[in-house]
Amino acid sequence: MKNILEYLNKSAELMPEKEAFADENRSITFGELYKKAHNIGAYLTQFNCQRRPVPLLMDKCVQTVELMMGVVCAGGFYVILDPSQPVNRLNQILETLGSDILITSSEAKTIADELSFSGTILTGESLIEKNEASLSENEALELNKGYERLLQIEKDSLDTDPLYVLFTSGSTGVPKGVVVSHRSVIDFINEFTKVFNIDENDVLGNQAPFDFDVSVKDIYSGLAVGATVQLIPREYFSVPVKLLDFLDDRKVTNLTWAVSALTIVSIFDGLSYKRPESIRRIMFSGETMGVRHLNYWREYYPEARLVNLYGPTEITCNCTFYEIEKEFSSGDRIPIGRAFSNEKVFLLDEEDREITTPGVEGEICVSGTTLALGYYNNREQTDKVFVQNPLNDSWKEIVYRTGDIAVYDEDGNLCFLSRKDTQIKHMGHRIELGEIENALDRIGAVVRSCCVFDERKNKIVCFYQGDISKKEIIIEAKKYLQDFMIPNVFRQMSELPITKNGKLDRKQLKQSLECK
Repeated sequence: MKNILEYLNKSAELMPEKEAFADENRSITFGELYKKAHNIGAYLTQFNCQRRPVPLLMDKCVQTVELMMGVVCAGGFYVILDPSQPVNRLNQILETLGSDILITSSEAKTIADELSFSGTILTGESLIEKNEASLSENEALELNKGYERLLQIEKDSLDTDPLYVLFTSGSTGVPKGVVVSHRSVIDFINEFTKVFNIDENDVLGNQAPFDFDVSVKDIYSGLAVGATVQLIPREYFSVPVKLLDFLDDRKVTNLTWAVSALTIVSIFDGLSYKRPESIRRIMFSGETMGVRHLNYWREYYPEARLVNLYGPTEITCNCTFYEIEKEFSSGDRIPIGRAFSNEKVFLLDEEDREITTPGVEGEICVSGTTLALGYYNNREQTDKVFVQNPLNDSWKEIVYRTGDIAVYDEDGNLCFLSRKDTQIKHMGHRIELGEIENALDRIGAVVRSCCVFDERKNKIVCFYQGDISKKEIIIEAKKYLQDFMIPNVFRQMSELPITKNGKLDRKQLKQSLECK
């Protein structure tokens, strides 16, 4: 297998009438998706997008899936752009890509027209309507030529060809585009669906936006095994009642969500309103899950598989997993576990020596076929983190240095501690902000917390949700933290901000300090 389209081809052949994707307003079967993807792909061949990036300025919906698959049929690789992003960021991404065409929806067309894009702008609606019945004789002839070109494109394709680019925030202020190949997705999805027994009977409840890598697990697991993917509207994650009604009505069996999406339900005690009976698998990633929130879900779903997943975008979704099979107490760290097969995950110290001793901190490094191809049009940043394995000087072996700090526990599981960039030096001590947050999680009245470091004032600032005073937090925190780790400033908030990807928005919190 060398192309993810083989997933679609197989499912369309075996179950053409089965629902493949559904959003709030419409759905599509595998057979319909196959036909539409090839129609779109045949038309797009005239733009010579083979092995070229094709940005899609689209909201998450069934139409976007059709266009993604159409781009892949044409030999291109898609780049999802969220229309709600700032125009300046969209322009930065488009400048990095240097694409000749931009596909958008009729709703987002006005935004597309505002961008500094000099290429051809196409609407998804016009592409999807392209079929022989609605075309002139010359247009139909050109479309037929496109179908012929599709055969050659498929023949010429390589498993190392890019499938998509996902843009993450860059330390220089310019977004970085992570390029992921067909081979990486195929190897990961084959293992992912096998380990967690995902099959055609599953209904996957998609939470993540399509420009966030968690969505890759939903989209391609569904295509690979013939499962139905239900695209949950973003706004439902602000209204737990609507969210739970949706999960129940659509008979969702699998949640692969960001931690913050799950904690929204637990914070508002949503499951006391409704417990969707069909859910049998709950997987989470993106940041550390608080034990109280984990225990909330375990209480309502004692028979479900709960899994902590770990991995940055650069290694194709996830490289380790840990199945929750025991009780955790408040303040415990939930391990990120062990590597998926065909991936090597290990720790290096500051001298690039491998760490195997439990409790010794090191940087998580990853090698294997799921590594991304690097950052698009950014060799400098690529070469900083996709490097030769320092443990191997015998042949070329690229590893990705994640910048994440972890330790092994006594059972050999990896336990995430923090990002390198959230380690601070305060009062002469090296401190992990994540350790402070972990301790605050043990305080019953603290619903959630996030700590940032104010370099200008040399102070640790704690933002928190919960009906508890600063004085009470300090009294409780001293049971778990040394004095130099107690935050200097506490700010109570009704809600902590989260990014559109479902993570705590640390950047926004830190920027709020600069306004003071």
